[in-house]
Amino acid sequence: MPSPFPLRRVLTPVAIARLVIGWGAVGALAAAGPLLAPPVAGPVLLIVLAVTIVVILLCSFGVVHEAEALARRLGDPYGTLILTLSIVTIEVVLIAAVMLGPGDHATIAPDSVMAVSMIILNLVVGVCLLLGGIRHGDLRANRTGALAYTTLLVVLCTTAFALPAAIGADGAYTPVQALTVAVMTVGLYGFFLWRQTGAQAADFQEVASPAGTDIGAITGQQTASTGQQTASIEQRPAIGAGITAHRSEPLARPALLIVTVLPIVLLSHDLAALLDDSLGRLGAPVALAGVLIAMIVFTPESITAVRAALGGQTQRVVNLCHGALVSTVGLTIPTVLVIGLLTGQQVVLAESAANLLLLGITLALTAVAATSPRVTAMHGAAHLMVFGLYALVLFS
Repeated sequence: MPSPFPLRRVLTPVAIARLVIGWGAVGALAAAGPLLAPPVAGPVLLIVLAVTIVVILLCSFGVVHEAEALARRLGDPYGTLILTLSIVTIEVVLIAAVMLGPGDHATIAPDSVMAVSMIILNLVVGVCLLLGGIRHGDLRANRTGALAYTTLLVVLCTTAFALPAAIGADGAYTPVQALTVAVMTVGLYGFFLWRQTGAQAADFQEVASPAGTDIGAITGQQTASTGQQTASIEQRPAIGAGITAHRSEPLARPALLIVTVLPIVLLSHDLAALLDDSLGRLGAPVALAGVLIAMIVFTPESITAVRAALGGQTQRVVNLCHGALVSTVGLTIPTVLVIGLLTGQQVVLAESAANLLLLGITLALTAVAATSPRVTAMHGAAHLMVFGLYALVLFS
């Protein structure tokens, strides 16, 4: 019989404070709605925008905390997948809120997803590899799992950003093309999740190897050896056993996670309107809205990835960063295409030549790191330079 799980370990004072602040902000913005109708005084607009961003970040950290607690109970890749899907859901909601809000936001989806790609694959991965490489010397991930992520990213990013310019109209897919792409994208992402949490779960777990040993070689030897295959399968996390052993906690934490996510969803509409007004007054680049959304949403997960890198958990960094981007493209693009079809909006996905070039360089660096026997701080420095080039292009 599993021991009873005390609810107070989930519903902590900090968790209660997050709920009070999050839902309090929702109520306050709803009550102040008429007062925030444009035009709003500049200082008031900035204060409300800053408070809204802080509350969303606070609730996001709460979501990450609950997801990480589940990750510890269920093990990888299940735990990291819960964390990734929680964060990506928030991003999809924010983008959808901007699309359905006032103003013309035909490019918010590619702007946001491109920003996520550059921030995660270059800024976050760059910092992780740089700091982790300096602290631990060589970093080694599970090559098969890392290459699986890279394979999906090449296909999904090409479909999202390059193909619309070649076969679409004015950088957007036609309705038939949009529906076809949405279905195929969801199908590929669903198949990936099925394999990641099933037959290939071991490919996304940390691989401990002797110093100087090529992990790719170890992975190949495991695949070739039936006995080693059996051992690898036995090491997979028993998710059913984890749920049975901690029956109350796997039920209580998702409930708290959902209640913590809801204020983010409700505040997202106000954030979209406030961002639109603020950037319009500043004359900032339109793509900056997507960058801000990406930075707001992925700050908690980025901190988690850096902590994992400092702890030498290279595969966890890969699962968090590459998994987040696969989920972002696999869920965001179909969502915005469906919204476009339902609302009659034109969803422009085609990216500029400069961004496509930077994305190609980023994916090439990602593939090189995934196939390298030794990943060092030099790989991280290269990724950070590409992110600097992206910032240069953004403000040019």
